[in-house]
Amino acid sequence: MSEIKEKAKETEDDLRDLGPPMPSESAEKMQLLWGMVTDFISTYKNAIAGKFDSRRYGIGGVGPGGKMELSGGAKIKMNFFNLYQEFNNYRATMDYTDQHIQKAIQMHEGDGLPGFPSVDVFIYLINP
Repeated sequence: MSEIKEKAKETEDDLRDLGPPMPSESAEKMQLLWGMVTDFISTYKNAIAGKFDSRRYGIGGVGPGGKMELSGGAKIKMNFFNLYQEFNNYRATMDYTDQHIQKAIQMHEGDGLPGFPSVDVFIYLINP
């Protein structure tokens, strides 16, 4: 009896880990799929933006494999920073200093990704 109870408990734990059963109605299936897609998009956006996501990181902010990892957005930013280092002394125009261009980027950055200036920055800088 104790062995059967133990196996039944293990099976219940396995079922609980699997989550709720697959819906049988078409509308419920669509709702489940929509929720999964929405969760994926949210996780992807959080990874790019560098926001903490408890589903990606366990307790203490440690990622899979037990290591602290850079977010997707931080990796992209680091790659662009390394790319920009190659052009450190390059001047595209004599009319603007690097500080003028940086200020224009900051003024028109909004909520976009750092390292990806908006079209407004380009228009602002070419107008004069």
